[in-house]
Amino acid sequence: MEEESVEVLPPAPDESAFAERGYAGPLTDTEKNLAAVLAEVVRVERVSVDSHFFDDLGANSLVMAHFCARVRKRADLPSVSMKDIYRTPTIRSLAMALEETAPAPAEPSIPVQTQEVEPAGTLRYVLCGTAQLLLFLGYSFLAAAITGRGYAWVSDASGPAGIYLRSLLFGGAAFVGLCTFPVVAKWILIGRWRAREFPVWGLTYLRFWTVKVLLHANPMVFFVGNPLYVLYLRALGARIGKHVTILSRTVPVCTDLLRIGTGTVIRKDSHFLCYRAHAGRIETGRVTLGRDVFAGEKTVLDIDTSMGDGAQLGHTSALYSGQRVPDGERWHGSPAQRTEVDYVRVAPAHCGTLRRAWYGVLTLLQLFLLYVPLTVGGLYMLLTEVPALGDALAPGTVGFTSPKLYLDALITSLVLFFGYVVVGLATLLTVPRLLNLVMRPERIYPLYGLHYSVHRAITRLTNVKFFLWLCGDSSYIVDYLRGLGYDLSRVEQTGSNFGSDVQHETPYLASVGSGTMVADGLSIMNAEFSSTSFRVSRASIGPHNFLGNHIAYPSGAKTGDNCLLGTKVMVPLDGAVREGVGLLGSPCFEIPRSVERDSRFDHLRTGDNLRRNLAAKNRYNIRTMGCCLFVRWLHVFFLTVLGLAAVDLHGVAGQLAIAVSLVLGLLSTAAYFVLLERCFTGFRPLKPRLCSIYDPYFWWHERLWKVPDHYLNVFNGTPFKNMIWRSLGVRLGSRVFDDGCYVTERTLTTIGSDCTLNAGSKIQCHSQEDGTFKSDHSAIGAGCTVGVGALVHYGVTMGDGAVLAADSFLMKGEDMPRHARWGGNPAAASRDDGHDDPATRRR
Repeated sequence: MEEESVEVLPPAPDESAFAERGYAGPLTDTEKNLAAVLAEVVRVERVSVDSHFFDDLGANSLVMAHFCARVRKRADLPSVSMKDIYRTPTIRSLAMALEETAPAPAEPSIPVQTQEVEPAGTLRYVLCGTAQLLLFLGYSFLAAAITGRGYAWVSDASGPAGIYLRSLLFGGAAFVGLCTFPVVAKWILIGRWRAREFPVWGLTYLRFWTVKVLLHANPMVFFVGNPLYVLYLRALGARIGKHVTILSRTVPVCTDLLRIGTGTVIRKDSHFLCYRAHAGRIETGRVTLGRDVFAGEKTVLDIDTSMGDGAQLGHTSALYSGQRVPDGERWHGSPAQRTEVDYVRVAPAHCGTLRRAWYGVLTLLQLFLLYVPLTVGGLYMLLTEVPALGDALAPGTVGFTSPKLYLDALITSLVLFFGYVVVGLATLLTVPRLLNLVMRPERIYPLYGLHYSVHRAITRLTNVKFFLWLCGDSSYIVDYLRGLGYDLSRVEQTGSNFGSDVQHETPYLASVGSGTMVADGLSIMNAEFSSTSFRVSRASIGPHNFLGNHIAYPSGAKTGDNCLLGTKVMVPLDGAVREGVGLLGSPCFEIPRSVERDSRFDHLRTGDNLRRNLAAKNRYNIRTMGCCLFVRWLHVFFLTVLGLAAVDLHGVAGQLAIAVSLVLGLLSTAAYFVLLERCFTGFRPLKPRLCSIYDPYFWWHERLWKVPDHYLNVFNGTPFKNMIWRSLGVRLGSRVFDDGCYVTERTLTTIGSDCTLNAGSKIQCHSQEDGTFKSDHSAIGAGCTVGVGALVHYGVTMGDGAVLAADSFLMKGEDMPRHARWGGNPAAASRDDGHDDPATRRR
C-alpha cells in the first residue's frame, strides 16, 4: 500500500476545451464573485458563467462541495447548498436563483440562538461508568444464579416426560421473568415518562440507561409484527389503540410519551424513540400518531411530532421536532413536505380482534409448548445422550489448565460452528423455497393468518446476516443471492455486485438487472402492508444501475435503466420512469448520472482487463472468506473454553463461575475483535485513497470491513464505548456521548470532546461509485451533535458546536461552520431549530 495521501481534489480540467466552447463573462457582482471562487476551486484562470459545472467543467460533487464551503465563508455572497448546485448547474443560473431567494447577503448557516454544551465533568463521567459496570455485573450474577439453579432442577428430572415438564416450567418462568423485569424496573425507576431534559452521565441518566438497556435485551423484541408486542408496549405505558401493526424492531424507550391511534401501521427500520440526545442532554418528547396512520420504512419521527388521522409518511423520510402532519395529508422527504403520492397501496382485508387474539394465543402456545422445552430440555438431552459431551461437562472431571479441557473445546467448537455453517446454509436454500409454494404474488392476504406466518418465516430465514457477511463484497454473493431466489440471471459479474448488508421481504420477487452494482444497506421492499392486510410484489432494479448506501427500494419504483441512486435517496413512486440520470436526496431530485472525473478507471471494467482483474479479485476474496471463517471459529473456540471452564468450576465457585464466564465472554469478545482489526491494519492509520475497485488496496479494505463489530452495541451509552473506539484508532476527545453511532473507517475519523452522537447515526469515511473507491478524513468538532439516523460522509468537517438534524445526509466534502444548524437530505443550513422551510411546518 502506498504511504502518500491521495489528492483530494482531482486534476484541473483541460482549459483548451473552454476556449472551444467560448467564454461568457459575468454581468453582475454575484456572478463575478461566484465565478472567481469556482475558478480557484477547479484551478483554472477563469470560468464562463454559462459553463455547466459537471458537463463542461468536469467537476464532481466533491469539487462542488468545496466550492459551496468557500462561498459560505464569503461575507459578500449568499450561502449555497449542494441542492442549489444540482438544480442550477451554471454560474449564471445559480446567481439568478440566489438573488431571487436571498437578495441581501446573509449567513443563514449561523442560527439565531445556539446552545452551548455544558461539559459533564470527568468525575461524573467516571462515576456513571462505574455504576453502569456494577449494574452489569449484578445483572450477570443474577442471570447466572437463575440459570445454574434452573438447569440443576431440570437435571434432577426422571424420564423424557419429566424433563419436558421441568424444561417447560423453568424455561417458561425464565421467559416471563425476562419480559416482566424491564416493565417492573421501568415503573420503579422512572414511573411515568414526561417531556423533559436532563444531562448525560448523571443519576437521572443512569436510571434512563438502565431501563433502555433492559428493554433492548428483552426477548419481546422477537414478537415485533405480532399483536403481543403491542400489548407489551401498553404495559410499558404507551397509549396504543386497536388493530395497530408495528414492524420496526427499534424499541421506543419513553413509552408513556407514545400515542398511536387505531389502525396505524409502522414499517420496519422506523425510529420513534420518544427521546433524543442533544448538546450533552437527553430530551424526551411526545410522538403522536392518529388513527389509520402509515409510517413508511426507514422513517424517523423526532420528539414533539404528530400525524393526524389518515396521514401518511413515505419511506426514507423524517418529521423534525415541531412538525405536524394534518389529517388525511401525505408527506414525504427529510424534512417531510406535502405530496400527493399514496403510500398505502394494498386494499384492506377482514382482520378483526378475534383473529389477532387467536394469533397471539397460538404464538404463546407455540413458544411455551415447543420452543422453550426444545431449547432447555434439548440441551440437557444432548449432553446426557452424547457421553463425550457429558464427560467433558461433568464438574471436576478436568482441571482448568488441563489439555483435555482445550481438546474438548476444540472438538465441540468445530462441530458447533461448522455444523451451523453447513446445516444453516442447506436450510436457507431449501426450507424457504418450500414455504414459498403457498404464497402468490399480488394476492392480498389478511394479517395474522397462515400466509402471514409463512411470509414472516421466509423473511427471517432468508435474511440471516452470517452468510451475507461471509459472501458480501465478492463475486460469491451473486451465487448466494441467486440460491436464495433472487432473479440475477442476467447479472454481469464485477466482483462487487452487492455489499454485505442486503435485506428483502421475500427473495423470490427481487430482480436485479445486468451490470448493476449495489453498495451496503439495500432494503428491498417487496411486501406492502395495511393495518389489516399485506401482499408480496416484485421489485425490479434496472440494468446498469448503481445504488449507494442505505436505500429502501420499493416495488413499483419509477427507476429504469442506467440510474445512479445516491446514498439515502428516497426512491420515487410517482412520475415518469427515470433513465440515464442520477437521483439524490429525499424527496429526490435529478443529478448527472456520471461525470468525466469519475470515469478514470472505466477501462479496467471491460474486456481482457476485466477478466484478469476479476480473476485476481476472486482469488483474494476466497482467501478473505477463509480467513473470516477461521477468525469466527476461533472466537467460538474461546467462548467454548470459557463455558467448559465455568461448568468445571461450578462445583467449587457456584454461580459465581458462570457469572464470571459471562463477563469475561463479553470483554474477551471486544478485546479479540479490536486486536484483530488492528492486526489487519498493521497498527497503522488508514490514509485517504482514490482507486479502482480492482486495486488490491480496495480488496484489503473490503477485508477490513468484515471484522465483526456487532459487540459495539452492548456498550452504547457508556464510557466504555469511547474506550473501544480509541482502541480501534478513532481520534476521540473526552466525555463523548455515543448512543449508537457507527464509524466505518476508524482511523480516518476525528471526534471532538463532549460530542453527542445519537442512535442510528453513522460516520462513513468512504464511498464507492460504480468502479471507483474513495476515502478521506472526516472531523467532528468539539460539542457537536449528530442526530438520530443521520449520516456523515467522507471529507467532511463539522465545526465546534455544530448540530446535524435527525435523518440528515451530510454530503462528502461539506464544511459546517461553528455552531451551525444543518438538516435535510442532503443537509443544508437551517434558519430554525426544526427545518428551513416554514411552509412545511404545522404547529
